[in-house]
Amino acid sequence: MLRIEIERDLKMIVGGEEVEAAGGQRMEVVNPADETVVGSVPKAGSEDVARAVAAARKAFKTWSRLSPGERGTLLTRLADRLDEYARPLAELETAQTGKPIKLSANSDVPFANDNIRFMGAQARVLEGSAAGEYVTGYTSIIRREPVGVVGSIAPWNYPYLMAAWKIGPALAAGNTVLLKPASNTPLTSIEIAKVALEVGIPEGVLNVVTGPGAEVGKAMTTHPDINMISLTGDTATGALIMAQAAPTVKRLHLELGGKAPFIVFDDADLEAAVQGAVVGGFVNTGQDCTAATRVYVQRARYPEFLERFVEATRAIRVGDPMLETTDMGPLISAAQRERVVGFMERSRAAGIQVALGGHVIDGPGFYFQPTILTGARHEDEVVQREIFGPAVVVMSFDTEEEIVEKANGVEYGLASSVWTTNVFRALRVSKELEFGEVWINDHLPLASEMPHGGVKKSGFGSDLSRYSFEEYTTVKHVMADLTGGARKGWHFTVYGDA
Repeated sequence: MLRIEIERDLKMIVGGEEVEAAGGQRMEVVNPADETVVGSVPKAGSEDVARAVAAARKAFKTWSRLSPGERGTLLTRLADRLDEYARPLAELETAQTGKPIKLSANSDVPFANDNIRFMGAQARVLEGSAAGEYVTGYTSIIRREPVGVVGSIAPWNYPYLMAAWKIGPALAAGNTVLLKPASNTPLTSIEIAKVALEVGIPEGVLNVVTGPGAEVGKAMTTHPDINMISLTGDTATGALIMAQAAPTVKRLHLELGGKAPFIVFDDADLEAAVQGAVVGGFVNTGQDCTAATRVYVQRARYPEFLERFVEATRAIRVGDPMLETTDMGPLISAAQRERVVGFMERSRAAGIQVALGGHVIDGPGFYFQPTILTGARHEDEVVQREIFGPAVVVMSFDTEEEIVEKANGVEYGLASSVWTTNVFRALRVSKELEFGEVWINDHLPLASEMPHGGVKKSGFGSDLSRYSFEEYTTVKHVMADLTGGARKGWHFTVYGDA
């Protein structure tokens, strides 16, 4: 059985083999909680990308021709085997990300494995296989076919989960994959690829190349033999990838930034809303595109909500992410912490009040206090821009019309939530919100069977569900003549007489 350790030096997976980078260089992986090195991986370049693309292209010829049942069975086996390694995978995920072990072990890893298992079943449900006659004398057939070689670029905030979101639908549809995990967090992605080989997924079907995005990512987005790029990342990176992929006209699937509004009406269950705001705002140290970073409370309940929210946030236990009692770990890196510090400094200079937190936590690790800001205006950057840290802005509003306008008044459109006991209001507001996801009286839960994706500058394309599966397919129309005649009735419109 595969042994997964916390400290390890891993190799890339290319063509079914564990390989070093062509240039021989390696990168260290740092634990954000104590700044120790937990392992290392190859530092790849364009030559390594070319090797992986060749392996994926070769494997595509056979993998795409397997029956849906055969591909589905292998993906189910992969999910089952990953379940067997769930605890060590969760520990490895926590070691490279700094997220609490209870989040890795009870949410990220089991949900990711369930996503893969769902796609194993989805592989056998191919819409568009029916035939019909829509023009006299012809039968039309719609085929769903794989795109080809998919270049998948995963983020550092949910490396294991995002790898599953990309691998599952792509492989289920018959594509082969070149996965580039984030440089900070490559370890669990490599382990998934090793387990895939162990359960019998053929060599070259799933390849993992590690290295900096500026070189490896660009080599992927510009490579003529990669047919599709799937990215989860920030909006600026998404725009760059669109530009890089344009000359080769690649298909794109982009899940980008977010600035989720969390709307509390005066008839809401306030205790539920407070609990939801703590969970939704500080999940994964706020490093979540769907995090509830903009909390709006109807004016009559604003003072009470703020008081209770501050009290509840004080109770967040920040500390060693390997302890089951820890609620919040560090930020991913020193650079990310400095980004959050910059937001805090500029917000104070703009006159925004800090109701709680707002400072770096001393000691090893990239820790930052859970922070609540008040007094912000709609145009302030803490309201408009993605902080990606443990900082929540709380504001008041008066009317339904006002809050819909403010909620929609950002460039993002990924996630949102509405808190009210009025079902008519809940459905009315959810209709008006310009976001790909709207929760009612909760924030964050997802299901393998339901889609997740954004609008506006949060990208396009769905993760999860059959809609994600369809993202990784092309639609082909096959039209067959039924008459057998050499000259068809319509030919005269182009050649000869009727």
